[in-house]
Order: sequence, then structure tokens, then C-alpha cells
Amino acid sequence: MEITVHRDGEDFGPYSMDEIRQYLASGQLSPDDLAIHSGLSDWVPLAQLAGATSAKVASSGHEGFLAGMSGVTDERSDFEFELACRPDFSFLTVQIPGGETLKVEASAMASMDTNIQMKTKFKGGLSRFLTGESLFINEFTADGGPGEIKIAPGSPGDMDHVYLDGDTIFLQNSAYVASGINVELETKWQGIKKAFFSGESLFLIKCSGNGDLWFNTYGAMIQIDVAAGQDYVVDTGYIVAFTDGLDYDVKMLGGYKSLFFSGEGLVCRFSGQGKVWIQTRQVAAFANWVYPFRPVKSSND
Repeated sequence: MEITVHRDGEDFGPYSMDEIRQYLASGQLSPDDLAIHSGLSDWVPLAQLAGATSAKVASSGHEGFLAGMSGVTDERSDFEFELACRPDFSFLTVQIPGGETLKVEASAMASMDTNIQMKTKFKGGLSRFLTGESLFINEFTADGGPGEIKIAPGSPGDMDHVYLDGDTIFLQNSAYVASGINVELETKWQGIKKAFFSGESLFLIKCSGNGDLWFNTYGAMIQIDVAAGQDYVVDTGYIVAFTDGLDYDVKMLGGYKSLFFSGEGLVCRFSGQGKVWIQTRQVAAFANWVYPFRPVKSSND
């Protein structure tokens, strides 16, 4: 991949991804410098360029800039990919090597090369149906050479990427976007005690195995590190995902009066050690905000 960088009114490059990482780490480039390469329709900040940022870059004096960005969680990837239009209308482009397969949520494919073949697989049965997800997942295979696929989730918001290396991540019922062929997807019964988690769904999506995983949300997304011995509380409507190292308990924030009249509902208290991804908006709150502006038929009509 050849990357051109725009900085202080001038274009530089093209550079390789390794060179981009080195220049970012040394401070010769800034995460807010713009970049473009083949496959991108417009310039994007280097902080949004998949695989460009690293922990070293994040600690080089740009913490304030990166704090609001939900960047790639892990540099490892079996696919070359790009996340664009973040955080409002995230759009994923993946380069699938020849003979390789990518699993994608039903109805999320926006466009693809003609050599990519699609097969639809029945996944999850009744339990997946109860999560509100489609009963089907599409598998896209690049036949006879590499191919490109563009993916647009249904929800307007941010998207993130993690690489599973024998790890497990739990997603809210509508967060799954795409994954490598070796990532296993299954629904997990939460039990009655935790029934109100993730928008009052009884199920979570359990993602485990090895490979890439992309998930999305409504609104922007923030990743929070929960340290051992330090609990963290999140309203259930704002939780997107969390890692397997965390346990959680659903509780009321205050008493029953607070539950019904404060505007604050049930919360999740996370304990253990791991990561939680939260969203900055929730659909129910937006619907309540829009409701007073709905068209009302006049009684004189």
C-alpha cells in the first residue's frame, strides 16, 4: 500500500505503512495529518488509518487527540482493511486475499469486486432470532485472486476492530458486523438475573477463536480499561461490548423511585480485569427526544 500524506499545505510520499508508523512514533508525523491511498475516496486523519497507530504513538503527546477516537484495538490483522467516515457513519473496506473468506452480517454488504462469491449460512437458530439479529450470516470468498468488499452497518455510528487470539468478547445484540472465518459466533443465555442487559435482551453474542472481529454501535464509541480491583458502572443501554475477563452484575441505580422517575435505569457493575466499549448515544433516548416533534393530525381536519 502506498500512502500519501498531506501536512502544512503540502503532499508527501508515497510511504509504506511501516514508514508511516515509524514517522508517527518519532513525531515526524502527527495523528491529525491527513492521508490517502488507493481504495479511499477522501483524505482521513492518520489516527483513523487502519494499522497506522500504536500504543507508542498514543503516548507521544497526542493523548488528547486520540482520547476521543476509538481506534484499532490491535495492529494484528489477517486482512488489509480501512475504517472510514468515523465516528458518525462508519464504513468498512476489507481486502480479501485470494481463496480467503470473510463472514459478514446479513444485509451489510454495500459493494464488492465481481470475483467475490457469496454463500449464506444459517446461524444461531431460535436463540439468534431472539437477539434481534438475522438468522443468516453471509460468507464472502475471493475466488481466483484477491478482492475488495465494502461493508455498511445498519446503525449510524462508530465501528471498532479487535484481533482475537484465543480470546472471547461479548457483544450487545446488534453490534456484530464482520469477522474472519475462524471466529466462532454463538448466543449466550444470561439468565433471568441479567435479563435486562443490552437493551433488555436475554442473550449476548459470544465471539471467540482466532482472527479479526469488527463491531459497531449507535453513536461514537469509547474503550474503557477496567483494572483489577477497580469496579466500573455503566448504564445498560450504553454497553456495546466487553472482554471475557470481566464479570458483571445488573443493579438498579438507587431505589424503585429512581428507576421510574430519575431517567436513570438499570446499570451494570463490572468487576475483574478487561475492557468495556460503550456508546455515546442510545436509540431509546433519541426516540424520546424526537417524539415531541412528531407530526400531529389536527382535530379540525
